[in-house]
Amino acid sequence: MPNEETIRAHPRLQQCFGSLLHNPNIWHLNRRSVAGAFSVGIFMAFIPVPFQMLLAAGLAIPFKANLPISVGLVWITNPLTMPAIFYSAYQVGSWVMHTPAQPLSFEPSMEWLSGGIVAVWQPFLLGSFILAIIGAFLGYFVVNVFWRFHIFQYIKTRRTRRKKIKADKLKKKADHA
Repeated sequence: MPNEETIRAHPRLQQCFGSLLHNPNIWHLNRRSVAGAFSVGIFMAFIPVPFQMLLAAGLAIPFKANLPISVGLVWITNPLTMPAIFYSAYQVGSWVMHTPAQPLSFEPSMEWLSGGIVAVWQPFLLGSFILAIIGAFLGYFVVNVFWRFHIFQYIKTRRTRRKKIKADKLKKKADHA
């Protein structure tokens, strides 16, 4: 994975984003930036458009979400997961639109692209958008819950450790007296 300086110096990224890449908030790892990154990355993963990574980077910047995590999460939809995710999106869209799901038969031909996609594009895009919103919300919520839980556990452990140290010091003091 390229480091922050390599990304900032990349000529094409400089053309697209310019000085926005120098905002330190998009590189930090904190609860808000990571939760925002999960929201942006998962949202863009479910939207069936080309250049998802570039669009995720473009959304991460104004939302002050962690840029590398946002871009990396787009790969939830990859050649292995894409058929199942897109089929699920189509099913959700068909259900919301109250239209019967068409049996899908894929043919790698221009005739199928021009004719077969016409029957499914509306429910597919609607389902993709619905799953993107649900996924973005769940990603943001789950990261916040886990992050807060982790902090709570850390504070609890630290308090226990400090109480033990304090008790040990008092015991040593009492033993010396």
